[in-house]
Amino acid sequence: MIAGELRKARVFDLEHVRSPHNHLHPGHVPPGYGYLLHRRHEPGQPERRTSASGVLVTSEHAGTHIDALCHQAEDLKLFGDRAVDVSLQTPFGFTSHAVDSIAPMVTRGVLIDVARHLGVDRVPPRTWIDLVVVQAAAEAQGVTFGTGDVVLVRTGNGSVWEDRNSDYLFGAGMAPEVSEWMAASGVLAVGADNMAWDLVGQTHPRFDSSLPGHVILLVRNGIHILENLALEELGAAGVHEFGFVCLPLKIRGATGSPVRPIAIA
Repeated sequence: MIAGELRKARVFDLEHVRSPHNHLHPGHVPPGYGYLLHRRHEPGQPERRTSASGVLVTSEHAGTHIDALCHQAEDLKLFGDRAVDVSLQTPFGFTSHAVDSIAPMVTRGVLIDVARHLGVDRVPPRTWIDLVVVQAAAEAQGVTFGTGDVVLVRTGNGSVWEDRNSDYLFGAGMAPEVSEWMAASGVLAVGADNMAWDLVGQTHPRFDSSLPGHVILLVRNGIHILENLALEELGAAGVHEFGFVCLPLKIRGATGSPVRPIAIA
């Protein structure tokens, strides 16, 4: 019965296509992203069969990806008051709180479409999105969430992902109160169609560091963050509740992982 239901469902791909031209946070350059086709189909081979294969070099945080809990610390402590020391942070990655500890995510997901609620294609860049705006959008769209859910927020920033000359990097970000509100509900993860969930390059007036949402979610509450999501199709379809599937790669010790999340509605 489950297989039959799935065949009828609509699947929304929430990952952007990866290429060397993608927008990337300066903190993750190098290595950035690159793919090299080092083995090619060529004539003159000993068999009729030929093969091709390549080499992928990428930051964990390039393109659509998920943040592990070891990605951020506050006062040199990770989630659960775990002190960062040489037994935890090694030359080969983290021995705890790393991306290989994230279980497959198969859960309920919701979309809060802030851009559509405000009647704009894209929330103006270089702005914080206040809690009252997000809550008003959620109420108008009938969105509620709770323990174990994944909450995605569309700002419309994904509409300029393919434009190399756009200011995608500085897309609008969630004010810290938004992260606190969602964390209080016990969500499993949050995500948005921007570079960092937060507003890149700015501190919030009521927070003493940059990326306040990262501290609130990853460090203080153990909640994962998905970034650079492709939410345009999902938003255009007016889908606000769906099955959510996300499978981080099991990269031992890593601070994050490329992902291809999907919404099933």
